[in-house]
Amino acid sequence: MTELLSKVESHLSAELPFAVFCKPGKNAVNGIFQKEPGVHYLENYNDSGFVFAPFVDEKRVLIPLNFSEVITVEFNGVATVPEVKHTEIDANAQTAFEALVAKSVTAIQSGDFEKLVCSRTEFVPITTDVTTIYTKLLSAYPNAYRYCFYSPETGLWMGATPEQLLKSDGKTIQTVALAGTQPYKEGEDAVWESKEQQEQQFVTDYILYELKGLVSDVITNGPYTFRAGNIVHIKTDISAKLSGPGSLENIINTLHPTPAVCGLPKQAAKRFLLDNEGYDREYYSGFLGELNIDVATGNKATDLFVNLRCMKVNGTTAQLFIGCGITKDSNPEKEFIETVNKSMTMRRVL
Repeated sequence: MTELLSKVESHLSAELPFAVFCKPGKNAVNGIFQKEPGVHYLENYNDSGFVFAPFVDEKRVLIPLNFSEVITVEFNGVATVPEVKHTEIDANAQTAFEALVAKSVTAIQSGDFEKLVCSRTEFVPITTDVTTIYTKLLSAYPNAYRYCFYSPETGLWMGATPEQLLKSDGKTIQTVALAGTQPYKEGEDAVWESKEQQEQQFVTDYILYELKGLVSDVITNGPYTFRAGNIVHIKTDISAKLSGPGSLENIINTLHPTPAVCGLPKQAAKRFLLDNEGYDREYYSGFLGELNIDVATGNKATDLFVNLRCMKVNGTTAQLFIGCGITKDSNPEKEFIETVNKSMTMRRVL
């Protein structure tokens, strides 16, 4: 790990783009380090490299494989990551978010939407360095996709996301429908209310509907409870065969942004959020990962994740991004508490 973490520090100092990531359930930490200054953008979906895409803008940053050095190391260390039981509530932030949720519920009840996914942001001081924080992410969330990404265009981001957008070997694809959130309680089975079950079904139905004509032989597995660190979700696995060459770009653009980060109907929900959330999501709820390459093996593969449970690091401050799905039965106060619970994912490593 020393070589890779030193490379992270030197690239940050030189303002050179890089991505470091570890896949769910794996110990192999992969780094793709751009050799020359400058920012590349994804223009051709046949290109190979690491992509980092925002929530709405089509300006998708790419670290091209043919301009980069790849390093793969094994992580076997254990970092001390304390549980955060309580955090001070920002009364103004709570009031603003609950008002957003109430407005969203009204819009859903009036028939404008089936679901909306509201989010907010908060700022937390940093008292440690980037490589230490990333090492804690690796230790704390072994079942998540743990990453650290930097480019002059995006700034420095880190996260531990539980949600895969798309995995493909060029012939088949795998994706997931993920929704519902509650704290993990050891030794207890999660009990899901109808609101959360409905939210998850919306996501599943949308994905299956949108994939029609792009894939064949669709198989679903779930829904089931899935643990991601200190919280659990309802998850359904979806797999299918690609309908033909060139369909990968269409599938990515069809799935992103998913109802799990936006709402339904998607375009109207996206517009509502842009008009009402009151801040710029930037790359939160965008997507990231390997495009047309498994950097560890050199094989052709695509492995993309939704950018959730993430933060943007700026000097001595981390900007956290947290959200939750809203349906007609949502309670504004409970939804705010859900965002507080989700913020613990990043707060633990800070």
